[in-house]
Amino acid sequence: MSTNAAFKLQDAGFTRQQVEALGEFLDTQAATKADLIGSEHRLDARISDLHADLKAETLRLEAKIAETKADLTKTILGAVVLNSVIVLGAMFGLAKLLGH
Repeated sequence: MSTNAAFKLQDAGFTRQQVEALGEFLDTQAATKADLIGSEHRLDARISDLHADLKAETLRLEAKIAETKADLTKTILGAVVLNSVIVLGAMFGLAKLLGH
């Protein structure tokens, strides 16, 4: 607490003991510039860690999506081939049945 603030409090009716107690309390509660800089550095480090985690998770998900796409493509291609065989078999069966 500044000297000027202490005088203003005394002029407002605070006792010297009240002003000193308030000053000590404020000194223990106020963050210093060094406290703020330390917090900023810790937050910057945490944000960097989160960015790295997010990047790794994004790469993992992209790989999983590519794997799922490949599996889906194989499944669809297999279904198309199977469908074609069934249709051709039905056509040949129908042609045989009709005597052609």
